[in-house]
Amino acid sequence: MGDSEIAAMASMAERYTRPDWVRRINAMGDSVGGARHIVPLDAGEILASATSALGGPFGDFDQPGWESAFEELVAVLDVAPMNVLGRLMTRQELTRCLRTRLLLSQHWAANPSLAGQQVVAPLVITGPARSGTSILFELLSLDPALHAPPTWEIMHPLLAPDIEHDDRPVFGQCESELWTDIQPELAALHEWRADLPAECITLTAPSFVSPHWGMICDGGTPSDAVENYAFHKRVLQTMQADEPDRTWLLKTPAHLMTIDLLFATYPDAWVVQTHRDPAKTMPSTVSMTAGVKWMRGDEVDLRSLAAQIRMGFAWALTSVADRRATGDLPERFVDVRFRSLVDDPVEAVRRAYGVMERDFTADFAHSIERYMREKPQGKFGHHRYTPEAWGYTAAELREDLASYIDAFSIELEDHV
Repeated sequence: MGDSEIAAMASMAERYTRPDWVRRINAMGDSVGGARHIVPLDAGEILASATSALGGPFGDFDQPGWESAFEELVAVLDVAPMNVLGRLMTRQELTRCLRTRLLLSQHWAANPSLAGQQVVAPLVITGPARSGTSILFELLSLDPALHAPPTWEIMHPLLAPDIEHDDRPVFGQCESELWTDIQPELAALHEWRADLPAECITLTAPSFVSPHWGMICDGGTPSDAVENYAFHKRVLQTMQADEPDRTWLLKTPAHLMTIDLLFATYPDAWVVQTHRDPAKTMPSTVSMTAGVKWMRGDEVDLRSLAAQIRMGFAWALTSVADRRATGDLPERFVDVRFRSLVDDPVEAVRRAYGVMERDFTADFAHSIERYMREKPQGKFGHHRYTPEAWGYTAAELREDLASYIDAFSIELEDHV
């Protein structure tokens, strides 16, 4: 990607027009010298408030040093270039995640037997953005033999004692819908509903070393993949307490980057990997990530973001393909190609289930057909983009991933 290509890229302000109410609220921060004066982010104050409200202090949920990670994260976020709404959203997420973490640690301390529970053979969907991971996640969640945690349950896995009524689905829906209220263009990229299954980066946000925090803003947020997976498992063990034989359905593209840790944590997991032309997936990943960052701040380093995504996904996709070919990874992969999924979702899922030797019932097939009728492509608008719009060319992206394209016979698409 050359400097001239980057220079020609439109800024986020040129791409998206913010709703009037968003501009007016954010201008309140500008009028007093910055958003930090209106929405403070102070780790000690947030921690003291949550601890007081929930009757803490609580244990460390088997993660010594978590408080230091929380303090480091808040310090980074506090100096990130966020506007008023961005800081308000971030403060709410930090507070929610801290409360969730304190409730989980209290529950864990009261139920030590949870540590011995096995998380049996989860199905884990992963693949680059725009390769069909989200729709496949939704379709597989229709299988009554699987449990895909809805977003509201991931955000609020336990009922807090200071909440009188169990309004967790309502809380989750309000938070989910706010994203597209602020940034309407995001609706065409992804449907934001609290009853849809949630990604693993949302589940692990209360570890405070999750990829979630790096996704929402720049600034070098703390990360620890080992601790993040340990936290991931502890949350699943807690949530399956009444149903220890539950088969989880999970998803996030980030698992591609840490595939060894995924199998170290869940050795019998099935990894359902989706595939699509990188000339479609790479620019879409930049578009989505840039949109999420722009929602909270007025500065997005598109040059750095595009380079990071290109390098990271090219490495992950090529590495996984090469290691699968040499037998260096467990033979627990199922491949689903985007075109096949779109053309015949029932048959694509049927074939995937055949590889995993799972029952594929007629009722499940009918559920898939009905769901697709009610949710056709483009229901919430079309996300149109080209590689050039984000500083790439189709040729260079395909060259980066030539071995991956060959390994999985990826169909090349018109990128316009």
